[in-house]
Amino acid sequence: MADELPLWFPPMSSDDSSDSSILFFQNLIEEAELQDTGTSNRRRYIERQREEGHETLMADYFVEDPKYNEDIFRHRFRMSKRLFLKIVSDVEENDPWFVEAPDARGRKGFTPLQKVTSAIKQLATGNTPDENDEYLHMAERTSRECLEYFCDTVCKIYGPEFSRRPTSHDMALLYQAHEEKHHLPGMFGSLDCTHFVWRFCPTEYRGQYMRGDHRYPTIMLEAVASQDLWFWHAFASPPGSQNDINVLQQSPLFLTERNGTAPKCPFYVNNHLYKRGYLLVDGIYPSWSVFVKSIPYPHEVNEKKFKRQHEAARKDVERAFGVLKGKWGVLSRPMRARSVKKIRNVVYTCIILHNMILKDDGKAIAPVHIRDPPVEPALDDTVLGELLNEDTHWRLKHDLIDHLASQDLPHLLADSDED
Repeated sequence: MADELPLWFPPMSSDDSSDSSILFFQNLIEEAELQDTGTSNRRRYIERQREEGHETLMADYFVEDPKYNEDIFRHRFRMSKRLFLKIVSDVEENDPWFVEAPDARGRKGFTPLQKVTSAIKQLATGNTPDENDEYLHMAERTSRECLEYFCDTVCKIYGPEFSRRPTSHDMALLYQAHEEKHHLPGMFGSLDCTHFVWRFCPTEYRGQYMRGDHRYPTIMLEAVASQDLWFWHAFASPPGSQNDINVLQQSPLFLTERNGTAPKCPFYVNNHLYKRGYLLVDGIYPSWSVFVKSIPYPHEVNEKKFKRQHEAARKDVERAFGVLKGKWGVLSRPMRARSVKKIRNVVYTCIILHNMILKDDGKAIAPVHIRDPPVEPALDDTVLGELLNEDTHWRLKHDLIDHLASQDLPHLLADSDED
């Protein structure tokens, strides 16, 4: 057999073959022993140049002559540079975690600019926490902590103003704006629900958070939005298996009405006085006095006009959901958080930032927060009956139909003629 081997393979005996095999494995064992320092099961430390990340970030956006202009900054951070720097300053002032401090080895830590940038990037894109590791030189765990602390701090600082319930001053401006835009006196917003996919929903909760018309577990958000897309009410965390009525029954939407702390904002339609403003809703909601639903099968011309105007105005909340999810990619992509509380904080943070951007851009109907005089909460049982009064619901709808019929609205007349 040795004579049949090619010339470049020297003939070897069985003893030589066994000796070479033993020598080969001995070399592998020696190399493994040299590489094994006793830390193979520990997390590998990566030396990250934090200072370099901060200098790159400053050169790109925050120096006198930055690499990227204001338009690119707004596209990537979803807000103006002025608003972003204000948020950085407020967050650093109210939460010591964002203050720059040395680590355990005495090295310089991350700057507030790097931490807030990491959080905003995760909210804007919805990508994984380690996406900006090469850019900000920040580990995945630190980026995840940045997002959690940022959401908690933003909700604590800006929640009282930018997730507030409308005051009497706000209601007056909303009445005026909606009557001018939608020709519906007494309207202060539109109510609806939306879903967010929960990617890492625990297996034991999947049945609670899944529904037949959704392939994945979802978490619901109930919200009220006005014509300027400002969110005046947000209730997140109900399981996705519920419908809009189930969410409404556990929502604090009318809690201020029942405990007497809601502002008194009456209005007139066709010389009829109504004590509270109303919300535009779709057909699934009940016929309460504070809800105005469309007419499913209109026959008369005035009913067709009302149906078209109602459907056009109720799109405000749908537009608000679309803008919110389009601006903050974390809401349009499956959520990676493993608890409902963290998802709720992310949703509320995105809504607060959304309202802050509206105010900063000068597009808000009621940008100034003027508080009402404090009122001691006192539960009034008669208010519940007034809210659930179906007679008031139908009377208000007919008054609105008559009001629209008396208005000179050429676009509604043309649409009605086509029908």
